[in-house]
Amino acid sequence: MIVLLHKVFLMTKTSLKPYNTFGINASCDRLFSFSSVDELSERLNEIDRQTPFLILGGGSNVLFTEDFHGTILRNAIKGIVVVQEKENTVIVEAGGGMVWHEFVHWTIQNDFGGIENLSLIPGSVGAAPMQNIGAYGVEIKDVFHSLDAYEIETGKIRTFDLPSCQFGYRESVFKRVLRNQFVIVKVRFELQKSGHHRLNTSYGMINEELTKKGIENPTIKDVSDAVIAIRQSKLPDPKEIGNSGSFFKNPILPNSQIEKLKSEFPDIPVYPVDENHSKTAAGWLIEQDGWKGYREGDFGVHQRQALVLVNYGQASGKEIYDLSERIIASIKDKFGIELEREVNIY
Repeated sequence: MIVLLHKVFLMTKTSLKPYNTFGINASCDRLFSFSSVDELSERLNEIDRQTPFLILGGGSNVLFTEDFHGTILRNAIKGIVVVQEKENTVIVEAGGGMVWHEFVHWTIQNDFGGIENLSLIPGSVGAAPMQNIGAYGVEIKDVFHSLDAYEIETGKIRTFDLPSCQFGYRESVFKRVLRNQFVIVKVRFELQKSGHHRLNTSYGMINEELTKKGIENPTIKDVSDAVIAIRQSKLPDPKEIGNSGSFFKNPILPNSQIEKLKSEFPDIPVYPVDENHSKTAAGWLIEQDGWKGYREGDFGVHQRQALVLVNYGQASGKEIYDLSERIIASIKDKFGIELEREVNIY
């Protein structure tokens, strides 16, 4: 395993604009980067624990509504290694500070299948299990093996297996009862070797994209390329327009409520979750309520994807948050559904 080390740095009153995909120009009191567990431990020992601190990965799932009056630590732990290999599967370990899509790209280059549907999702490897990221019929929990996390209070490394993470829809134990108590330093995934991996092409427009390209027997890379093409056609590039991808979760509702909604809104999309619940599309709800393409000053709702709130340049986090509040109230009034934010608010 080759690990590229990044020099630890300390700043004061640092602008967070380069460190969040919304491009919000908030600031923090101090900012550290750590590229090993030892460096993380050293930096935490230097921090006054009475003041706030935040562990930041790729900054793709946060919205700063004001300056952060404390210390931010950026995870820069890199490296990929195959820790176990069997006839049909491999267990691959990646550093928590790796860019997620770079890790996906590595797995595809090595013909390991399982996360190709998660191509081009912004963020870091360490943030992926926190959020249980998912797209096009695949979630992290489907390929997750285990992770190592640094316990801030004790300085010990604790290993979490699949049940310990308590994964749910865009949820994990690290977003609830263990919030801000651990730093995820390594994550392990169980992936399938090419030829033994069953591709998932039924969700969304993947099959349509493959057909358009004339591909009848897709490879892992073909599916990844199709997902990338779909995402690029629907979602704005954060390097061009500030955003965090999907701002709201897709609501999961009792089937009784779904049936009532279908009687009033026959076109509402419905995806069965279990025997008693189904999921509908937050983007559809927002679009039907007239918010798609809404713009006020430098903030608004993206014109191609109603699920994405955007910063066109100089918007503040407070303006984007207030817009989300208005959308939540509007959807509640029209459909009786209370949307939940996927983005973490600070």
